[in-house]
Formats: sequence, C-alpha cells, structure tokens
Amino acid sequence: MEIQKMPRPSKFDKNEAVETVMQEIWSHGYSAATVKSLSEKLGITRSSFYNAFDTREALFAKVMEVYAARSPDAVLSDITPGEKVVPKIVEVFRAVAKQRAEDPEHRGCMIINTLNEVHGRDQEVLDMTAAAVNASTERFRQLLAIARAQGEIADDADIAKIAPALQNLLAGLNTMARAVHDEDALWTPVHTTLQALGLSCACLD
Repeated sequence: MEIQKMPRPSKFDKNEAVETVMQEIWSHGYSAATVKSLSEKLGITRSSFYNAFDTREALFAKVMEVYAARSPDAVLSDITPGEKVVPKIVEVFRAVAKQRAEDPEHRGCMIINTLNEVHGRDQEVLDMTAAAVNASTERFRQLLAIARAQGEIADDADIAKIAPALQNLLAGLNTMARAVHDEDALWTPVHTTLQALGLSCACLD
C-alpha cells in the first residue's frame, strides 16, 4: 500500500513574514527587497517564497494592507455619524508629524516612498501605490463634505480643491520628515497650511 506523504509544515508564520518584509521595504526600499534577499531574510528558499506568496507584487499588496491599518490616518475611516471631522483631520496630521519625528530611521511613509521609487520601473506596484493615494484623497473629499454639511468649514469651501491639497500636504510632510527630524519643525508649516485651507479648530491653537 502506498503511503501518502504529509505536506511539510511551514517553517515560518506568514503574518510574521509580512511584518518582516514590511520593515525591510520601509527601511531599504522596494527595489532592494528582491525575491532573493527576502527569501534569505525569511530563511526560506525561493521556491517556498513563491509557494507562500505567489509573487513579490502579491506580497507587497499584503504589506500595504498591514501598513495602511497601522498608519495614523487609518482613524479617518472610523469616524462615526455626527462626530466632528476637522479635529480628527488635524489630529492625524499632528500624529504623523510626531510619529515621523520619533522614527529613529526617519523613513517617512512607505507607500509614498515606494510610489516615488518605482515610477517608470514597475507599473503594477506603481498602480497599487497610486490607488492608495487616490483612495486617501477621496476619503478626504468625503470627510470634507461631511464637515461642510456639519458647519465645520465654510459653506462655499471648494472641497474638490481642498481634498487633493490635503493629500499633497500629507505626502509632503512624509517626504520632509526624511530630512527634518524635529516634530515642531515638521508641524509648524502643516499648521499654517491647514489654517490657510480653512481647517481651523481649537486643536490648532
């Protein structure tokens, strides 16, 4: 009688692997995170890598999910009906300035870094990161519409222009944080821009 062989147990936890890969890409860039280097980092063969994750791009998609869930702006997706929107938006920008300043590696935002890095090199990853940025812009637009309806911003506020301005401000803050490591130095221009965009609240004082 033929004895069926049991599949070999995985030598690594996929969730831990995604965490490790996220840190590698965030610290060293997407281009440096080759299948060979990631396989070595995870202690698996290239064959096992493909069996576990299919492709490097598919793994990066999982990394993006984990990263997005932990980002300071994730709270913007949890705003409840009737809750003040502008203070939450301001709090997110303040939290980003604080988190980036406290990062000993001063890595900025992994998604923005990757978007800039892969432009003209990897269309699939470029599309993924661009989609994340566009989704963030749309979330700002929806929140601003709520804020306007709740009387938090002016009735004639042009949210179609303010939403991408906020997204550009967020991207700029994350990029600036790679060179500027002081929280106040990061926050001050953001504070000024938020006020100029009409997003004023007691938390800005």
